[in-house]
This record gives sequence, structure tokens and C-alpha cells, in this order.
Amino acid sequence: MYKRVRLRDTVEVPPRFLADVSDQLVKELLQDKLEGRVDEDVGSIVSVVDVVDIGDGSVLPGQPGVFYNATFDALTFDPQMQEVVDGEIVEVVNFGAFVGIGPVDGLLHVSQISDEYLAFDEEGQQLASRESNQAIGVGDAVRARIVTKSIDERNPRDSKIGLTAKQPGLGKHGWLKKKREQEEATAGE
Repeated sequence: MYKRVRLRDTVEVPPRFLADVSDQLVKELLQDKLEGRVDEDVGSIVSVVDVVDIGDGSVLPGQPGVFYNATFDALTFDPQMQEVVDGEIVEVVNFGAFVGIGPVDGLLHVSQISDEYLAFDEEGQQLASRESNQAIGVGDAVRARIVTKSIDERNPRDSKIGLTAKQPGLGKHGWLKKKREQEEATAGE
């Protein structure tokens, strides 16, 4: 999901900064240009970490700045299909729960949370079962698997990630802990 990668890109240094072209300046310009953007090959660029090398500058006709090729390390977020992720419920709606998994939210549809019917409790911001009295709501930690993804490179906030928690070992952390404790108690008898 998160990776540190080495990338190359060109950055324009405005004329007012040409007296002091430093790693820090190039890093800040790269951060402004790239952070929050999606690259098809590496995913979302979360942070430019270090500038490794700054090449010679080039002047282009009609352009006021000087263009530098820079090699840098970046932290990226690239969710993979079938990857198991941990996240926190950030919003509950009548059709499911949105789970924060890094810089994007994934949708845990109500049909992918439990085999039981879950009713939406708008006031309590949770989905609750009448059968087992279990509930899942804002702030709960969950483990889920990525089952669909549609990444929007132009507007990363519009990316869609579908999750499921209906497989063994997935679900609300509290439910998983309770099940583990019950299994240990049964095994000890």
C-alpha cells in the first residue's frame, strides 16, 4: 500500500530563487507540484521525502524560470486488489460505512459487513444488528479486503475503493478480538 520510490521529474525554479537553488528549495517546489497527485505507475504521491540529485538547469525560450531535472524519493500510496487493510470508520450512511485507509476512503457496503441485517442508526452514527446486538460506527477500527478500485487520476478524491469484511479474519477489531477470546476459551476446555 505505502511505498518509498525513487522518481525523476522536472521542476521550474522561478527567477527570484535562482541565486540559491538548493535541495530544500527543489524539494518544496516538487511538494507543491506533486503531493496529492496520482501517477499511473506509482499511485498517489503522499510526500516528497528527499531530493537525491539536481541536474543542470535548462532555459526554455519564452519561459522566465530555469528548469531542473531532479531525482527524489517519495512516499506513495497505491492500494492493491485483494490487499487486507486496517482503517477507521470515518462516516456511516444508510448503505454502509466509509473507512479511512490512507489518503482515501473505501466504502464498506452494508452487505459486505455482516451476514446479519444491519439497521442504520442515524442519531448514533452506526449500523446495528438486532440479532447479535453488534454495532459498527464512527471511530471503530476495522480490517477489510480491497475488492474493487477505480482510481481517478485527475481528481484523486473522487477515487472509489470497495471493501469487504465478510471473510474470516476481517471485520471490526472488537468483534475479531471477542471471537479469538471465545475460541481460546473453547480450546482450553
